[in-house]
Amino acid sequence: MADGTSIRKALKDFFGFESFKGNQEQIIGSLLDGNDVFVLMPTGGGKSLCYQLPALMSEGTAIVISPLIALMKNQVDAIRNLGDEEGVAHFLNSSLGKSAAEKVKADVVAGKTKLLYVAPESLTKESNVAFLKTINISFYAIDEAHCISEWGHDFRPEYRRIRQIVEKVQRRPMIALTATATPKVQHDIQKNLGMSDAVVYKSSFNRPNLYYEVRPKTKDIDRDIIRYIKSNPGKSGIIYCLSRKKVEELTEILRINDISAHAYHAGMDAATRAKNQDDFLMEKVDVIVATIAFGMGIDKPDVRYVIHYDIPKSLEGYYQETGRGGRDGGEGVCIAFYSHKDLQKLDKLMQGKTPAEQEIGRQLLAETARYAESSVCRRKILLNYFGEPYEPENCGSCDNCRNPKVKVEAGRELVELLKGIRQLGENYKSEYIVAFLTGCASDSVRGNGHDELSMFGALSDVEDRFLNALTQQAVISGFLRHDMDNYGILRLTDAGQRFITRPGSFKMVESTDFDDSDIQPQMQGSVADTVLFAILKDVRKSIARRLDVPPYVIVQDPVLEAMTMTYPVSQEEICNIPGIGAGKGKKFGKEFTDVIARYVEENGIERPSDIKVRFVADRNKTKIYIIQGIDRKIDLEELADGKGLEFDELLTEIETIVEEGTRINIDYYIDEILEEDCQEDILDYFRSCEEDDLEEAIQELGEEYTEEEIRLMRIKFLSAWG
Repeated sequence: MADGTSIRKALKDFFGFESFKGNQEQIIGSLLDGNDVFVLMPTGGGKSLCYQLPALMSEGTAIVISPLIALMKNQVDAIRNLGDEEGVAHFLNSSLGKSAAEKVKADVVAGKTKLLYVAPESLTKESNVAFLKTINISFYAIDEAHCISEWGHDFRPEYRRIRQIVEKVQRRPMIALTATATPKVQHDIQKNLGMSDAVVYKSSFNRPNLYYEVRPKTKDIDRDIIRYIKSNPGKSGIIYCLSRKKVEELTEILRINDISAHAYHAGMDAATRAKNQDDFLMEKVDVIVATIAFGMGIDKPDVRYVIHYDIPKSLEGYYQETGRGGRDGGEGVCIAFYSHKDLQKLDKLMQGKTPAEQEIGRQLLAETARYAESSVCRRKILLNYFGEPYEPENCGSCDNCRNPKVKVEAGRELVELLKGIRQLGENYKSEYIVAFLTGCASDSVRGNGHDELSMFGALSDVEDRFLNALTQQAVISGFLRHDMDNYGILRLTDAGQRFITRPGSFKMVESTDFDDSDIQPQMQGSVADTVLFAILKDVRKSIARRLDVPPYVIVQDPVLEAMTMTYPVSQEEICNIPGIGAGKGKKFGKEFTDVIARYVEENGIERPSDIKVRFVADRNKTKIYIIQGIDRKIDLEELADGKGLEFDELLTEIETIVEEGTRINIDYYIDEILEEDCQEDILDYFRSCEEDDLEEAIQELGEEYTEEEIRLMRIKFLSAWG
């Protein structure tokens, strides 16, 4: 059995920490005892240490299977900076030339290397398999293990071959780690890796330092984001966008407004991506605007805000991406902008996939929509999704809890919902159940003969939105559960069965009606002396530049915060700061203590923090292209194709042009698709309505006209009469 005293001593010697987070010590002890171990731990919980420390303590080399080259490089840099031996950690992947790869293998054979990072693709190469057969392997670590599951948010088919490669090489203990896994994904991972007997450690998924907020996506979204960033100067942030095009556009807008930002997406060449990522890690820029291609390999602890410009395609993906904020336990603001159009775009992206993949994708998307529209505590929804109960009614750190809605009585509706699900044999998903109970005789409901059942239309007096909210809250409250093997299908729990027999009161909140309140910065940090903290960050950045490593590799923000509270001015004192071991104290301690000693003596420096917001500049090239194309009466579909735009994106661009006061004439296009009397009908609506609300117009006219037709006529109206 692994000795706890020796594990804690190794933690202090290698990493400079006095104690472990959560169940890290038990995980490490279990692995050192030779067990297979499965670790579910949220981002920022310290997953990496769970295999790094036992690797440093063990004979032989730990093989770490990791999905991204960036992740490998960052972790190798961090391990090397713990001491003086550069060969202690290496990566072996496609980025290495032949001579560099041979040097790595030589260090492994010589026994210098304790951690060898490999990509799953590299693991399957015959030459690497042959090499791994010849060395002493201490254990295997599979990082980002959710990539194994088709239900995970970053599915990677190569991950599903890991077990057979391990059997080919040599059987050793295995530790699989992930920050996000629903019970279904967890089951899938363990089954695929042959780890059904693994010791499972599941940490709480609750990140109490993160603040969650969902906001409506309006035409002022860029202005809101700029205002937020400028009100948080010098803080690191990530903004996620759905498309590469939007990433490029938003990055340009931020730069025009004097915000240091880089773009990052899979369409960029590898060298540019690597440079932009490194600039962010090295704090040369404050903001990264990215697609989901960015992030899995980013081990940056002091990201202070994560903004989703577009709603993500799954709650797992959302949780993983927001989890990159506040990994050091400090401030972490998570803001998502939401609109139904995002859902439609994501649904379009699934076209071309197999029916099974589309079904999975749509179920995951439905969960995300329910999260965005819900008025329930967002923390409660997220934790419930991962199978973890959260008892407090108000977390105090999400928009719904800070601005709670009045609860309404829904005991009658809950009974009818549960009875309806039971009558359907507990074999359908929420969309079908809602249609059945509200009396919507869809083709599938009629085809199954369910329109003849007694519960059909039992809640015809209830809106779909209300019933969707009730269904979600019934799951959270334990009256319903999702079927493990057929996710999305709702089944009654024992509590649900009892509620049918003995009905009672059930209070619920209706889905959110988004308002237009400004984004507000939340969650203050724990710095005792902000002036000194800023000075120490500059010292850290200077050391990092000299060594060509990210600043957090030197010391992390909590270490600097501790310095602002204790003011260490000697080698001995700084080595007692948590996170500063003897190695780091010897390497970097004097540079910090000299500055602190001088600050203490001089006592008092102030820093200005003026915030100015400027208007976003036009994207002139696209604007001119569209105006000239319309002047030449080019078909609008052709115009969209010419700029690589979706048709609805082109309409958005044209709407912006006319809203800014430029008159255009698209009659040549409208006349081809709409009769004159139809045009007049829509124009009459816009002439009579009191407010310019497109969503309301679509709701009012949507039964007779498509959304595109309504938008085109609104453009005509604004251009002619605006």
